[in-house]
Formats: sequence, C-alpha cells, structure tokens
Amino acid sequence: MTDTMDITTSPAVGDRIVHKRFPAINRHRLALYCGASGDHNPIHVDIDFAKASGFPDVFTHGMLVMGYLGQALSDAVPPGRIRSFSTRFAAITQLGAEITCEGQIAELIEAGGERRARLALTARDQTGEIKLAGEAIVALS
Repeated sequence: MTDTMDITTSPAVGDRIVHKRFPAINRHRLALYCGASGDHNPIHVDIDFAKASGFPDVFTHGMLVMGYLGQALSDAVPPGRIRSFSTRFAAITQLGAEITCEGQIAELIEAGGERRARLALTARDQTGEIKLAGEAIVALS
C-alpha cells in the first residue's frame, strides 16, 4: 500500500511524503533476494548455521530492507527529483517482519538554485521497532 502526497503543492515540515507497507518477509523472499543480489551469506538462508552462530533462526538481509525503503521513496518521489539517499542499519530484521517505510519532511531548504526538502526516513516492523533509518534530499521544483 502506498499513501503519499504531491511534493510540489505547498509542502511543510512534518508532512508525510513516503508511506508504504510490505508483506511479511518469508524464507522464499530471502531465497529470491539471495539469488538476485548474489549475497549467499549462510546467516540469511541456513538455519543450522544461524543457530550455531547464536541466532534463533535466519534473518533478513539488511540490504533487502534498504531496498524496500528505496522503493518506497522512489514510488513517492519521481527518481529524477531525488538528490541523495542515505541509510543506517538500526536492528536485525527477523523472518515474518512486515516492514512499513515512512518519510516526513524534516527541513525545507534552498540549494543549487532549487527548493528542496530533507526527508527523515524510517523502516519499521509491525511492532514499531526501527530497522533502518535514513534521509533523502528531494527537489520540490
């Protein structure tokens, strides 16, 4: 589900620009991501390896969650208006996590001769735990 606003019509600090929910992450999704990304780290796909490493089960690739946040951003803001996008990993994402990505205007700025907004971005699971935090700079005009 995507719920966004038009960033060109009187944006204000606090406006939610990005909102997208993704279905629960399952083993099939991890296997698909593993193949597509080439990231075959056994901590993400081998239950025995994960348990031997002290985890109760495999867990999601952090870059998969980052991809979700990037998709949510580019669904809300035309890619040609995105000036920067950065993230930091905050917590491990377990199987079954339903990720919701959000972004609010944190600051309105003038740079490079254009009006821009700095968006505060988060990816949270269904319990509200932040899995990824970041920001984007987007052109408003």
